[in-house]
Amino acid sequence: MLTLFGLLARLPLWLLHAVGAPGGWLTFLLSPTYRRRFIDNAAQAGYTFADVAGAVGQAGRMALETPRLWSGRTSPIEWRDLECLEAALQSGRGVLFLTPHLGCYEVTAQAVAARYMTAQQPLTVLYRPARKAWLSGVMQSARQRPELVAAPTTLAGVRQLIRALRQGAAVGLLPDQVPPEGMGQWTSWFGKPAYTITLSARLALQTGATLVLVFGERLSWGRGYRLHFRPLSRPLAPNLDAALLQINEAVEALIRECPQQYLWGYGRYKQPRRVAAVAPAAS
Repeated sequence: MLTLFGLLARLPLWLLHAVGAPGGWLTFLLSPTYRRRFIDNAAQAGYTFADVAGAVGQAGRMALETPRLWSGRTSPIEWRDLECLEAALQSGRGVLFLTPHLGCYEVTAQAVAARYMTAQQPLTVLYRPARKAWLSGVMQSARQRPELVAAPTTLAGVRQLIRALRQGAAVGLLPDQVPPEGMGQWTSWFGKPAYTITLSARLALQTGATLVLVFGERLSWGRGYRLHFRPLSRPLAPNLDAALLQINEAVEALIRECPQQYLWGYGRYKQPRRVAAVAPAAS
């Protein structure tokens, strides 16, 4: 697997995307569970399959571009909405980047860290270690760079994020990732209760960090990526429940900007083990 991973890392981005798109469709056609979840999740957000069919191929592109992003040459980056990003970085309060499963979420941290961070004040990103040993090693090395530090989804990793924010640095996490038991609570996601990570809201409320939403739009023909940055539309609510719902709504709005590149096949509504099955009604 390491040999194949290394080979993919050396291929041009246009070729990876060209091969990855049919692979995404093949997975969609051969997996009834994945296909049903994709269609149901999109419908919950108000989209027909025709509205978001392009996301099937985008998922395949995501799978094949990952080795290059982790171990290959850098890809071209276009920057948008830099006023939002730079104002947050200059605030001196620490910055919390929220990157959903939209577009290429691997490239956002790499690009921001390479352009704006230093070894003395790196970007710290939260990640869940892979279960397979060989992949875990590759992932760890890819996400540990002079200006980019990886923190695991453990208590020690959370403390690492808090320290970074209190020092005025930046951290990043996926706000729409289903968290482990004890790290989330039920709240509305596109109008349906979903077990949602509370860490983003807790970090912001505890440290006063500036929240910035970001996604990396995947450009056609392997031309690279376009990064978009968005602030919250209003100050974060001081109450955890309200803040969590507010973040979900902001992420939903971001996804609606580019629904053709959201990972609709992700099990967003799954119930983690030992988490109560009865969820409260969505707000």
